[in-house]
Amino acid sequence: MFFNVNDVKQFQSQKDFIDTALVPLLSLEFEDERIKQSSSAADFLMSLTAFVEQQFKGRLMLVPPFSYTKQTKAGLPVILLKEELQNAGFKHVIFITNDHAWTSDSEQVDVIWLPSIPLESMDKGVRKTVLEEQLKQIIPILTSKWFQS
Repeated sequence: MFFNVNDVKQFQSQKDFIDTALVPLLSLEFEDERIKQSSSAADFLMSLTAFVEQQFKGRLMLVPPFSYTKQTKAGLPVILLKEELQNAGFKHVIFITNDHAWTSDSEQVDVIWLPSIPLESMDKGVRKTVLEEQLKQIIPILTSKWFQS
């Protein structure tokens, strides 16, 4: 499910089943030497999370990305976002990122870290295969979270 009117209506009527919010943590860098890598990482993360959403449409909602820069990252209240999503009815709030620094916050929030893979030069078939391989790493993490409760 995506954070749009039709999917939100379905979420509201089926909160017992749609119990997970997936939040992409998206690092934005605009310096000339980093902007291309940053945009490639963003493309990967958004493609991957959309692919995850397709696989678990009736179980999770993909919310819009929580974007930040180096300067704004330190003040990000991801714990408050987690609490708001839980108050809205999500039993599980899982953040997903390709910024390894977020793994240090894993005691306070559930974070899935995956290294970024440049997808921009791949044809559609190879791109889909890469996303499927990444999904295979994410599935055990999600299912372990679901079985904990």
